[in-house]
Amino acid sequence: MTFPKQIQDLTEAFERLPGVGPKSAARLAFYLLHMPEPEVKKFGEAVLNLKSGIQLCSVCKNFCETEVCEICVDDRRNQRIICVVETPLDVFSLEKVGKYNGLYHVLHGVIDPLHNIGPEELYIESLVSRIAGEQVSEIILALNPTMEGEATAMFIAKKLQAKSYKLKVTRLGMGMPTGGDIQYADETTLSRALEGRRDYE
Repeated sequence: MTFPKQIQDLTEAFERLPGVGPKSAARLAFYLLHMPEPEVKKFGEAVLNLKSGIQLCSVCKNFCETEVCEICVDDRRNQRIICVVETPLDVFSLEKVGKYNGLYHVLHGVIDPLHNIGPEELYIESLVSRIAGEQVSEIILALNPTMEGEATAMFIAKKLQAKSYKLKVTRLGMGMPTGGDIQYADETTLSRALEGRRDYE
C-alpha cells in the first residue's frame, strides 16, 4: 500500500530534517492532515516566511530581523569579550544561563574535511576582522568538545596567535563532557563551563 502523493512528498520533506526518521515523518504528515485547514495554512506561512524575514547580523552573524542584532547593539554588554560558538542555537542556550554578558560570534559550523567544510566556509575571517577593529581583551572558544570542534578551536587559536593580538584566548571549563553539545546541555553545566573557563593551550 502506498500513501497519496501529497502525503509521500510531505513525509519525505520531514525525513530530510535532522533527527526525523521515516516513522516520525509519517506521524508528522498525518498530524498536519488532521489539523484544521486554517492552522495548516498558518504553519505553511510560517515556513515560507522563515527565510524572507530572517537575516544574518552584519557583526556577529547570528540570525536576526535587523541588520545588527539586539545583542550587538546593547551597550550594557561587555564589548571587550567575544564568545565564539558554532550555531545560533548555542547563543540561545548560553543566553538562557544568564551568566554571560559579553558579545558573540557565530561560525555556522566547524571545520569538517569529511563533509568538505573548510575554514573558508565558516565566518572565521569576519571574526579576525572584528578583533582587529575592536578593543577585544578575551575570546572564549565555546565550541562543542568534539574532534571537529577541537580542530576548529585550535585553528582559530593559532590564527589569532599568528596575528600577535594582545588578548586572552580561553575555552569552556569542566562541565561540558567530551562529545557533548552546547545546545543540549543544562543550565547548570553551561554555567559551570563558563565560570571555569581556562586559557587555551
